[in-house]
Amino acid sequence: MRAMAARDLSPRRAAALGLFVAVMLLLPLLVNAYIVSVLVVVLFSAYFGQSWNIMTGFAGQLSLGHALYVGLGAYTSAALFVHFGLLPWLGMLAGMAVAALAGGAIAALSFRFRVGGVYFALLTIAFAEFTRILFDHFGWVGATEGLFLPVANLAHDDPLRLRGSPRMFYYLLLALSLAALALSHHLLNRRVGYYWQAIREDEEAARALGIDVFRYKVAAMALSAAMTALGGGVLAFYDNNLYPDTVFAMSRSIEIITAPIIGGLGTLFGPVLGAVLLTGLGEIMTNLSNAAEISGLKQWFYGAALLAIVALQPSGLWPWLRRRLGLEEGRR
Repeated sequence: MRAMAARDLSPRRAAALGLFVAVMLLLPLLVNAYIVSVLVVVLFSAYFGQSWNIMTGFAGQLSLGHALYVGLGAYTSAALFVHFGLLPWLGMLAGMAVAALAGGAIAALSFRFRVGGVYFALLTIAFAEFTRILFDHFGWVGATEGLFLPVANLAHDDPLRLRGSPRMFYYLLLALSLAALALSHHLLNRRVGYYWQAIREDEEAARALGIDVFRYKVAAMALSAAMTALGGGVLAFYDNNLYPDTVFAMSRSIEIITAPIIGGLGTLFGPVLGAVLLTGLGEIMTNLSNAAEISGLKQWFYGAALLAIVALQPSGLWPWLRRRLGLEEGRR
C-alpha cells in the first residue's frame, strides 16, 4: 500500500501538480473580472464534481439527486446567518452535519432494504424533489419568494463573513478543491478506498470477503453529502439569494455529475478537467445562444458532449490525457 502511494507522488506527477497549482494561483491576477467570475463557476463545478465522485466514482453508488445536499448546505448556512447572525463558517458546519445526516439516512434506508442501481438513483431524485417542494412552502427560509442575504459584497474582502469580491471566492474555492483532491487521494490509498473500489466492482464478492458493504456505502454517501453541502454554503454567500426551484433543481444535479463523467469517473483529476472543459465551452455556447437567439444551445452541447464521451472515450478524458502526458506511473 505504501509503495502504491509513493508511486502516486512520483516526481513527474508532483511537478505537474505543482505547475497546475502555480498557474491557478496566478491566473486571477492576469485576467479581467469577467474571466474571474467564469473561473469561480469552474471551481464550483470541480468541487461539486469531486464531492459526487466519492459516492459514485469511488463507491459505485449512482446518485442523481445531489442538488439536495447543495440546497441543504446553502439554506442552513444562509438561514442561520440571516435570522441569528451566525458566522458563515459555523453555519456551513451545521449545513454539513444536516446534509450528512440526510445522506446517511437516505443511504441507510435504501441499502438496508437492498435498493440499488437505477432504483437507488431514482430514490435520490425523489428525495431532492420532495425537499424542493417542501422548501417552496417553508416560510422561514422565504419559500418561493426566496431567501436574501442582507449584506451586499463589500469593497474589501472579509473572509470571516464571506463578503468580498469574486477573486476572494476564487481563492476560497481553489483551496476547497485542492483539499478535496488531497482528501480523495488519501482515501483511495487507505483501506476505506480499497473497500469502496471493491464494492464498486463487485458488491457480492466484496461481501464474501468480509467487507461491511452496508457501512461503507453509508459512509460514502454521508461524506459525499457533507462535502457537497460545504460547497452549497459557499454558493449561498456568493449568490446572496436562494430560490428552491434553482437550488434544488434537477438541472443542478445533472451539472454536478456531468463534469466527472466527461473528465473520468472514479479518477482524481477527472472532475477538475471536466469542469474546466464544460464550463469554458458552456460559457461560449451561452454567448453564442444569446447572440444567435437560439435557446437551449448549452444543454444541447452538454448532451452532445456526453454522447461523444460514451462513444469515443468511455473512461473519460483524463485517463486518455494522462497517457498522452506520460503520467501512467501513478494509479490516478
